[in-house]
Amino acid sequence: MELFGQLTLTPNPDSSSPAQQTTLCVFGLCRPETFSDDDEQVVCITEQRMGHQGAIRVFKINREGDGTDQSEEPISFFNPIGSKAVVCAFSYVPNLIITGHESGKVALFDYKTGEEVLNNERAHMDVVTDLQLSPDRTYFITSSKDKTARIHDTRTLMVIKTFSTETPLNSAALAIGKPYVLLGGGQDAMSVTTTSLRQGKFETRFWHKIFEEEVGRVKGHFGPVNTIAVSPKGDCYASGGEDGFVRVHHFDESYFRAKPYGDIEVEQ
Repeated sequence: MELFGQLTLTPNPDSSSPAQQTTLCVFGLCRPETFSDDDEQVVCITEQRMGHQGAIRVFKINREGDGTDQSEEPISFFNPIGSKAVVCAFSYVPNLIITGHESGKVALFDYKTGEEVLNNERAHMDVVTDLQLSPDRTYFITSSKDKTARIHDTRTLMVIKTFSTETPLNSAALAIGKPYVLLGGGQDAMSVTTTSLRQGKFETRFWHKIFEEEVGRVKGHFGPVNTIAVSPKGDCYASGGEDGFVRVHHFDESYFRAKPYGDIEVEQ
């Protein structure tokens, strides 16, 4: 018996690609996948299982027909040497993938050759738990168990902004159209039964992206927040928690009327 995972690819509703759902079978536990900028490729990380090597795998998406005829063979796969990669995404530069690692490192890899092009070994002091790109992919945000989230320049991997909290972070996302970042995490799940909601820090936390100041929190989960995703339109966000719930939060009018830069008008 062989252990395998599945990638279920649901198209972006704002994409011009045909609206079809696609499933790819991969060997090994599959970590979250991300699409290339043109929606023609998808990258994922598979764990080492049952004799199958763990690796970063890139698949070409077949858009012909009903989308069910997909190749199970990746167009490229490689296993980074050293610290294990746990999150990844396509860069805006062709053939380059951004990776986050167990050691806290972030790196750029050429997925065609498997060569490490650039790295920042001290991006975080503990495992990188999430990596999400800006809409133009020129910068990205990471979260970590070291209780910080950081914004990095995609080309140089230089840390631009740091957001420090009191608890380990599991996810970080960038608001669309507003200068905010959303952070989620909380006390480890093993300690949840002995922790109150207030002490556990199970809220989604909003920070000003430029001023690096916390501006608000949204409650709802009664366990650690494991993942956050913002709508492409910027009108809502979803959070998934250790409590087993996925919550969709719609921003009210005051969010859009707020002046995050005071009386300064900033061109979008």
